[in-house]
Amino acid sequence: MELTGAEIFVECLKEEGVETIFGYPGGAVLFIYDALYKQQDKVNHILVRHEQAAVHAAEGYAKATNRPGVVLVTSGPGATNAVTGIADAYMDSVPLVVFTGQVPRALIGNDAFQEVDIVGITRPCVKHNFLVTDVKDLATTIKKAFFIASTGRPGPVLVDIPKDITTARCEFHYPQEITLRSYNPTVKGNKRQIRRAVDLMLEAKRPVLYTGGGVVLSGAAHELTELTRELGFPITNTLMGLGAYPSMDKQFIGMLGMHGTYEANHSMHDSDLIIAIGARFDDRVTGNIEKFCPYAKIIHIDIDPASISKNVKVDVPIVGDVKNVIVDLLEELRTRAERTDPAALATWWKQIEEWRSVDCMKYTQDPQKAIRAQYVIEKLWEVTGGDAYITSDVGQHQMWAAQYYKFNKPNRWINSGGLGTMGFGLPAAMGVQLAFPEETVACITGDGSIQMCIQELATCLQYRLPVKIICLNNGYLGMVRQWQEFFYQKRYAMSYMDSLPDFVKLTEAYGHVGMRIENPADVEGALKEAMAMKDRLVFMDFVTEQENNVFPMVPAGAGHNEMILV
Repeated sequence: MELTGAEIFVECLKEEGVETIFGYPGGAVLFIYDALYKQQDKVNHILVRHEQAAVHAAEGYAKATNRPGVVLVTSGPGATNAVTGIADAYMDSVPLVVFTGQVPRALIGNDAFQEVDIVGITRPCVKHNFLVTDVKDLATTIKKAFFIASTGRPGPVLVDIPKDITTARCEFHYPQEITLRSYNPTVKGNKRQIRRAVDLMLEAKRPVLYTGGGVVLSGAAHELTELTRELGFPITNTLMGLGAYPSMDKQFIGMLGMHGTYEANHSMHDSDLIIAIGARFDDRVTGNIEKFCPYAKIIHIDIDPASISKNVKVDVPIVGDVKNVIVDLLEELRTRAERTDPAALATWWKQIEEWRSVDCMKYTQDPQKAIRAQYVIEKLWEVTGGDAYITSDVGQHQMWAAQYYKFNKPNRWINSGGLGTMGFGLPAAMGVQLAFPEETVACITGDGSIQMCIQELATCLQYRLPVKIICLNNGYLGMVRQWQEFFYQKRYAMSYMDSLPDFVKLTEAYGHVGMRIENPADVEGALKEAMAMKDRLVFMDFVTEQENNVFPMVPAGAGHNEMILV
């Protein structure tokens, strides 16, 4: 069957089982949009209001489903607007396929209208990218893009399609299998290394399981829970790993890192064995590398060999898919007669309970004073039964969401961890809501972050997306202000928001429901009222305490044992 490049594009999406695509049209992709229009019953296109939002929405969709998100944007500014989202997906290992339009092949390099070298621009922040130069290669290239994006350590793949490719014709054939000689991720862990790892686990006196986003990406939450209970060890999650292990479980010692719990950070510092699973020893987790886990041997399990020993030297590296490796570890453990010294483990747990008794997340909400952000998050958790999909932007509200919303399931916590992108929350919530129309999706944001992609309120109206927006409005760029308070002698340079819009009126202008909540007594009622509106987007503008800070905190350059508690 002979088809145009644009028709081949749509057929490829159908072959990959793509149901939803996010994008924004422009001159270079109009033939593709025409082809999509003719098959809109097969592929649902979501028209965003900014290309950055298209990528974030695709990220939200991908993070919630573990399926690749798909984006289509035009050349030039359409492509460059998408770069922030692409970089965000790269840092958080999100499977994405981003299609960009390009000027016709004959004009490439001529500084043509809306021409930009997007392959060159994105090279440092994609897993791979392609420029299609022959229509005969289009189907194979798209197959390769989906394969690369969703295997090994997932990530964004960009395919740049010149306009004349979309009108050229050729026979359509979509390859069912693809092999790339230079790309063959290791998915099974080395048996010898697995035995060594188990040896160390059984010898350990003060072990800690340190788990990250790789567990969620691998779909290994069940296996991780099984391993943790088999061993009886304490477990901590990174920001990206929350939900991979039930946070209400007694073995869970909270999130670690810069704003982690007192017990998690001290346990890491004093441990003699760290079992790192699907985590990459990010600087927000380790604090000062020189002071990181001085007494510990380290086992590191990751599908990406480049991540192992990159930041911290490890003793037992295991390259492989996290799920497969955990299954093999369990198998090896169950063949052994010996067990970890129960007396040593009991002493270790006694010490951890002492640290836990500090109750580092304790706060007070005075009914006569301003609303505290922590209180809003706790009430949100209660009202939703801890079962909502939560997206967040970046800043203080993100940390409070991670600290006070207790995630018991994977893929429920959707945030920008690696790049830390303001504006992520609302479009990501759109992507999640489109993936799960019947579920409750809440976006926790701040008065600064929400204004980065607030135009997506129009998209939410167009597609009837009943997202619930919880805006913690303190009139500051909160995390910037906090650092300025601590380390810049309260010189609040450009961290205040002196001309905020009336968010209620703005929300209503977009056709949604707006609420302003200023009294602590009204918090729970407002949340219940909003959640009851199943078919409406509700923007809740919570006016919160202005100078509230995120605690605990590990200052820059400090070790885990040098936390500021309050």
